Amino acid sequence: MATAANQFRPDYAVPPGWILEERLEVHGMSQAEFARRCGRSAKLISEIIAGKAPLEPETAIQFEKVLGVDADLWLSIESGYQLHRAREADAARAKDAIAWSKTFPINDLVKRRCFPKPVNPVDAVSKLLAFFGVGSLDAWNSQYGLAKVAYRHSPSFKSNEVALATWLRLGELDAEQQECADYSETQFKLALKQIRALTREPVEQAIPLARALCNEAGVAVALVPPLAKTALSGAAWWISPRKPVIQLSARHKSDDHLWFSFFHEAAHILLHSKKSVFVDDKSRDGTDEEKEADAWACNTLVPTTAWRQFVATGPRSERAVLDFADSQGIAPGIVVGMLQHSGILPWTHLNGLKIRLKWSTGAED
Repeated sequence: MATAANQFRPDYAVPPGWILEERLEVHGMSQAEFARRCGRSAKLISEIIAGKAPLEPETAIQFEKVLGVDADLWLSIESGYQLHRAREADAARAKDAIAWSKTFPINDLVKRRCFPKPVNPVDAVSKLLAFFGVGSLDAWNSQYGLAKVAYRHSPSFKSNEVALATWLRLGELDAEQQECADYSETQFKLALKQIRALTREPVEQAIPLARALCNEAGVAVALVPPLAKTALSGAAWWISPRKPVIQLSARHKSDDHLWFSFFHEAAHILLHSKKSVFVDDKSRDGTDEEKEADAWACNTLVPTTAWRQFVATGPRSERAVLDFADSQGIAPGIVVGMLQHSGILPWTHLNGLKIRLKWSTGAED
């Protein structure tokens, strides 16, 4: 059975006991006599022949002296046999995990080149475990299982939990590749001030610059298109005690949602527990922590006093939004989005001031 390029893996393995039994017949030697010559018990030799006991290095040397077959060969046969048994056991466990694997968006992961298309259901289990960097289903449950991770999200959260775990793993892999300084809260706050001004730049240019600024402050920024059955805007969590992660989906494909989500996740990094994974979906009616992150993001993008004064003028025109955005040094689309979320503008009004993102996120709006 072929497994990979230039690699061959047989479907069977011969236990060393089979070879031993043949050699004893050639020499016309009984198991009892052979045991005496080796200085080992007859029971041990019987168990080795039956495949019930492993062939240890010391015993292999004794076999070499009595039968003239190199100890290296005996141990090679034993090693191949034990590895074969381990693979068989692993395959049996994988069959039990097939139902688990079918809950994952495997086709999407293949399209994203996370791994090649599985050749069968057992292979799908193996590839999923490798994608998550774990050796077994039990290990996956321990590392990524929903009961093991302190997810924090809104009460009306609708995303599929398995798809969520997969999306977060994609962000984890991205974050692991980013070279970041050790986290500095002071540097991160300075970076956020610079990133606020970047909201006026073309998004395709601003995102790499924002990521670089965050990396210098010790924060990884992962832009990961959403998966099917997820309605995620972003997430914030710590990959290590010195490296937090801001993960964004850009699922709405507009600059206002992207930037508000970024500053909302930044608030989680600055204000909330390092032990939780904060996951934010399309709703804005979250926990107290979510509301606090919303308030922080709003005040950072537009100081509360300036916002109240602006809202008091009853802004509904494009010119009013553009002038206010210029005065605040932020993108006008952000102002439109905030006015819409506040109920001051209808969702259909002034959307032309928002910038549509030009890259595909892999999901429909």
